[in-house]
Amino acid sequence: MSLYEKPPMDKLIEDLKILKEKAYKGGGEERVNFQHSKGKLTARERLNLLFDEGTFNEILTFATTRATEFGLDRNKFYGDGVIAGWGKVDGRQVFAYAQDFTVLGGSLGETHANKIVRAYELALKVGAPVIGINDSGGARIQEGALSLEGYGAVFKMNVMASGVIPQITIMAGPAAGGAVYSPALTDFLIMIKGDAYYMFVTGPEITKVSIGEEVSYQDLGGAIVHATKSGVVHFVAENEQDAINIAKRLLSYLPSNNMEEPPYIDTGDPADREVQGAESIVPTDSVKPFDIRDLIYNIVDNSEFLEVHKLWAQNITVGFGRINGNVVGIIANNSAYYGGAIDIDAADKAARFIRFCDAFNIPLISLVDTPGYVPGTDQEYKGIIRHGAKMLYAFAEATVPKITVIVRRSYGGAHIAMSIKSLGADLVYAWPSAEIAVTGPEGAVRILYRREIQNAQNPEEFLKQKIAEYKKLFANPYWAAEKGLIDDVIEPKDTRKVISRGLEILRNKREFRYPKKHGNIPL
Repeated sequence: MSLYEKPPMDKLIEDLKILKEKAYKGGGEERVNFQHSKGKLTARERLNLLFDEGTFNEILTFATTRATEFGLDRNKFYGDGVIAGWGKVDGRQVFAYAQDFTVLGGSLGETHANKIVRAYELALKVGAPVIGINDSGGARIQEGALSLEGYGAVFKMNVMASGVIPQITIMAGPAAGGAVYSPALTDFLIMIKGDAYYMFVTGPEITKVSIGEEVSYQDLGGAIVHATKSGVVHFVAENEQDAINIAKRLLSYLPSNNMEEPPYIDTGDPADREVQGAESIVPTDSVKPFDIRDLIYNIVDNSEFLEVHKLWAQNITVGFGRINGNVVGIIANNSAYYGGAIDIDAADKAARFIRFCDAFNIPLISLVDTPGYVPGTDQEYKGIIRHGAKMLYAFAEATVPKITVIVRRSYGGAHIAMSIKSLGADLVYAWPSAEIAVTGPEGAVRILYRREIQNAQNPEEFLKQKIAEYKKLFANPYWAAEKGLIDDVIEPKDTRKVISRGLEILRNKREFRYPKKHGNIPL
């Protein structure tokens, strides 16, 4: 008989329950209370909000650190500071991980990283999105280079998953140094407002010591700063519940992987519905600004539009909507900001969004009203040529259906950047108010008639006359339509119907691309 006699099953199950209860408590009641005192939820509470009730399946529940230095052999916690697994979000399979700040400050070590990597590996095998809820003090100092290797492994999985499965990050706590880069490598970043939430590569203390600049945590890396200035953050959330709701709404527009189509929903909004009041939304006066979102709300199903990067580079508007139940990505110039001219940030914002949509089979709709690129030394010195080229590259590279509607001005290189036939647009339409030319009327006339203006007896009157002639020729869509550059000139009220029919005919679009490892976008 064995010296060790295994206890009966009921005792084993009782022991299992005790151990799981210990794992579920994270860093213990005191640390959980401290987390709550900061107005923050625990990792498990966040996952409970995310997943449909009773659907979450945890992986590597009992994993602990292998490190023994600096007392880690006496301070081990089941789960090692991160909870990972899968479940259903509104009925769809989704993988997620949530860092547990109650365990060693949510710091990332070898085992912690391996759990995140394992979740990604499973998600890639089955083709399911990944949502990361980050709340971490950064690399675990006690594990030295192993923690840095752990970050490298996570970053690699972010890159391997890019364009294969959607990746969403919720910033539910602090992030500094290398910890900021996994969120930046994912597709969408949702950040919560408040003093407890910030992210930066180098913090205020080191910034002050290094360059003498004094700045607060929020002014350096708060949600509003990243949503308005850096463009790192795509969505700003009021609180943790709001962040979860944004993630769920975002998922509703996305396919589970790049082999599937985006989810269709019967919205009950007729495909041939007229766009009410379209003519009054867009002024015929080409220099009078208006908010393009007012037009977008009227075009998409039930006025539901999820704007991405709403607070950054507002001279261009991007986001998700539906037309006849089908998901579309919309890129639109917004003349309410910079007159709709494209600058460095707008080009970057649009290019990133275009490439995401192309990777996940989401058709692209361009609504055009732009006078060109923002001029000046500031833009030129910072590389508007390089940044503007990203937008051109993204549209030319995209193989999803691409439909362009020119609603008003479409001038110069910006005309091309908004997707035209020669760049690969499948269908190009224009309103009667469209103006298509190399540059605006006055600029064009001053270049074309430079000498004549100088020699004219009445330069002002001559200029006025030539501008009127130029407008008559180009301040309409018909010259371009006669040359075959516009498929049709449409009434504004028919915009939704025309787009819907275009999407229907392009549903099975196929397009050849030369075999290559990858392109070299001008980053």
